[in-house]
Amino acid sequence: MKSRLYFSNEQSTIKIGFRLKRLMNKAVSAVLAQEKFPYAAEVSVSFVDDETIHVRNREYRGVDKPTDVLSFPLTDGKPEAEDILDGSVMLGDIVISGDTALRQAKEYGHSIEREVCFLTVHSMLHLLGYDHEQSTEHETYMNDSCERILAGMKLYRNTAK
Repeated sequence: MKSRLYFSNEQSTIKIGFRLKRLMNKAVSAVLAQEKFPYAAEVSVSFVDDETIHVRNREYRGVDKPTDVLSFPLTDGKPEAEDILDGSVMLGDIVISGDTALRQAKEYGHSIEREVCFLTVHSMLHLLGYDHEQSTEHETYMNDSCERILAGMKLYRNTAK
């Protein structure tokens, strides 16, 4: 099943080109395959700046600072019949700060592609019902999943290009 990502770009820090979009699609597909998600998924991905994500983080989570990524799931990861339309499920929204992603990529010494795909995998796991803030088991699973999926994509740590 082919999943769809819908992109919007409201920042100018990082280039959101074909290669990055293709890698993000691959990351989403890898998460869905790992989780044995039985439907095609639709996900909205927005790239914003630190100021915008700061406002959203304060508004939706009560945290008064910028963050790297926000996830807005539309289901608990186990969609009901009414969530499924023509074999596809709208899982929710991912909001990535281009400013923070670039800063973190430099700080960790790897490519912006790896950082954005890490944030994408992390956020997809949230859209599928995992929450590292509520469960240490979820936190461990999410971290291990991110590393396994990114290694499978040959996006390693400390390999800035």
